[in-house]
Amino acid sequence: MAKYFLIAGEASGDMHAARLIDAIRQRDAEASFSGLGGDKMQAAGCRLYQHYSKMAYMGYVQVIAHMGDIRRNIRIAEQALLSEQPDHLILIDYPGFNLRMAAFSRKHLPRTRVTYYIPPKIWAWKRWRVHKIGKYCHHILGIFPFEPEFYAKYGYNCTYVGNPTAEGIAAYKRSVPADQPSASSPYVALLPGSRKHEIENCLPKMLAGTMQALQNCPNVQRVVVTTAPGIEPMFYQQFMAAYPTVELSSDTYATVRHAQAAVVNSGTATLETALLGCPQVAVYHLAFGHLLAFFRPVMFQIPHFTLVNIVADREVIKELLVYEFTVESVRDELSRLLTDSEHVRQIREGYAEIEKRLGNSSASEAAAAIICTND
Repeated sequence: MAKYFLIAGEASGDMHAARLIDAIRQRDAEASFSGLGGDKMQAAGCRLYQHYSKMAYMGYVQVIAHMGDIRRNIRIAEQALLSEQPDHLILIDYPGFNLRMAAFSRKHLPRTRVTYYIPPKIWAWKRWRVHKIGKYCHHILGIFPFEPEFYAKYGYNCTYVGNPTAEGIAAYKRSVPADQPSASSPYVALLPGSRKHEIENCLPKMLAGTMQALQNCPNVQRVVVTTAPGIEPMFYQQFMAAYPTVELSSDTYATVRHAQAAVVNSGTATLETALLGCPQVAVYHLAFGHLLAFFRPVMFQIPHFTLVNIVADREVIKELLVYEFTVESVRDELSRLLTDSEHVRQIREGYAEIEKRLGNSSASEAAAAIICTND
């Protein structure tokens, strides 16, 4: 019986890890699973040593403020690995933490095979991490078609297994009726992120900009904010107090699928929104973000920031990054999405191109085949 230890540090990683667990179990019915992650992993039969809600810190300020918690999580993970002695350590994104666990495993658990499924986006920034990934991981399973070529430039092998977000959206579409107009009145969807600090930094400007845009769009008067797993409604409502008509929804896919347009916190959600076919504008907050205007050419090695534009290799959606993310910029781009049909048509054409590039293979099944072949 093979033992698998998985580490996912946020909501999307938890979802993808759960699908991978199901795919591995199809090949290895006696397999056991443990790790750090979330509710979906636990529901799939994974014993959790720590929930990602106590791990999801992003950005320098958050990391410094929660250094004690991070050290405690590292100790929990190390002790769990030594206790479990897994045959496989499977890392899902979450690079700062997971690269440390990869190094720990190679040093203390030489028989454990380390696989990075959904490796960090080092082709965008922190490219020096490529050597750590190549050194510590037996397998690198990429989720973007261009990743094998990127790793090959540095002498490392990476296998493209398909995109788990595309896989998940395809499964969702198969599970619901064919596209049809929503029975409710038209609305704008706001996706402020999956972490509390993201929400508190993004949602106020999202709401203010959206409300200003709707003043000139009488046909769209509803606003729906999507909630993240593990975050209570009251947390959102403190930012919505000035907007009593704004609604909350825990069904993100259904909300986005029928929205007229969306304002989305940059991340996996932008790709999900694209694959669901909803026109969007992406936003991104960063502490001391005004400095990014000076350091962006040094920090980022690619011209685009959102996954939608990266996969398309061109601007399909508008990116409002840090110092560009203002109430006024949200208002202006959202107004365009709601009134400019040609702009929306071009966005949808870009979405179709992205879907074609990602392909329709099952990432979790392909990843499971590689992992289980190397027991």
